[in-house]
Amino acid sequence: MGLVLLDYFDGVVAFPFLTIHFLFLPLLNERQEEEPDEEADNIFLRDNLLRRAACQQAEEYGNQLLPISAKVKKATVFLNPAACKGKARSLFEKNAAPILHLAGLDVTVVKTDYEGQAKKLLELMEDTDMIIVAGGDGTLQEVITGLLRREDEAVFSRIPIGFIPLGKMNSLSQSLYSTNKEQARHILNATLAIVKGETIPLDVLEIKGDKDRPVFAVSGLRWGAYRDASVKLSKYWYLGPLKDKACHLFSIFKPKHWEEVQKTAVEVTISTLNKQTDLKRTEDAMNICIEPDTISKRQFVATATRKLTDPLMCPEGSQVLQASFCKLQLPQGTQGFFSIDNEDYEAVSVDVKLLPRKLRHLVSAKLTLTKKEMQLNRGFEIGNYNPSVIQSCSR
Repeated sequence: MGLVLLDYFDGVVAFPFLTIHFLFLPLLNERQEEEPDEEADNIFLRDNLLRRAACQQAEEYGNQLLPISAKVKKATVFLNPAACKGKARSLFEKNAAPILHLAGLDVTVVKTDYEGQAKKLLELMEDTDMIIVAGGDGTLQEVITGLLRREDEAVFSRIPIGFIPLGKMNSLSQSLYSTNKEQARHILNATLAIVKGETIPLDVLEIKGDKDRPVFAVSGLRWGAYRDASVKLSKYWYLGPLKDKACHLFSIFKPKHWEEVQKTAVEVTISTLNKQTDLKRTEDAMNICIEPDTISKRQFVATATRKLTDPLMCPEGSQVLQASFCKLQLPQGTQGFFSIDNEDYEAVSVDVKLLPRKLRHLVSAKLTLTKKEMQLNRGFEIGNYNPSVIQSCSR
């Protein structure tokens, strides 16, 4: 039995199981190849039932009669094929595209080839009835920034925006949609929301440095130790499920200085209220969370682990301010990066301004199955299924 020793802080952690893991993994894989993968079959059948149900709902919209003078709605899709490790195009064509076409939309798909292209394309985009972002967090952030940089942004910001989450993390979609671990259902829900066309207002943060053009965010900005530690996750791939905690254990953090309120903080976040959408609210504000630096190593690791799934969470004991505008003045010589809607930007002093209810977001629909489909769903979950029930939903 091998033993791997890892130093951290003033102690040593031993992981005696690592060698066993690598030694016996091929044997486990061989056994899995010999046995039928019942779970994969069940997921395949469940997803196809969901696709069929979604297509039936979309077809109802597509079959509605329109007045002679009415025009077919134009939908411009910005698709990032590189999202989800190159699987985004397949996910879009399998789950989202049939629904959009069945609903009777005039769909134009614009595929991005490189990082930053969506911003440029949005500045040149012609009239459309709706904008659909099919990709990850970065694609959505690029589209919104390109849209709001236009000279006629006052007009184009009224165009409804839909988001089809195709990225690997989709951290941003947690603020816009109810979370769902089933990828197909998550994509189908988002696409049906676009088809149904109901919208809610969405706040935006305008973030501007002294030299660069502004960037825009619908979730928020992070700067601090938790953000710095999270970007190192991939370096600890060899620790498997322990990599989340290990990368934070090995991080040596320096408190950040919040100039205006004379406090040190392990992390500062500035976020919108989009995650807690309240259509009846009478006041608009952004939350500024200043997290105390007087925490133990155990608290640091625990909080950092929670932030992997909810990056903008504000831990208990933090100071929370509300404002419509703030200046984030960094100490001279500061190095590092901000995380703006989960995209990295060089950390510089910035002005952050709230643009309340700036965009119209196509809200999420909840995909439901019929009683018969639910019975089929329960049936194949325990292995009793008939493949003949699966039907194609494209035409």
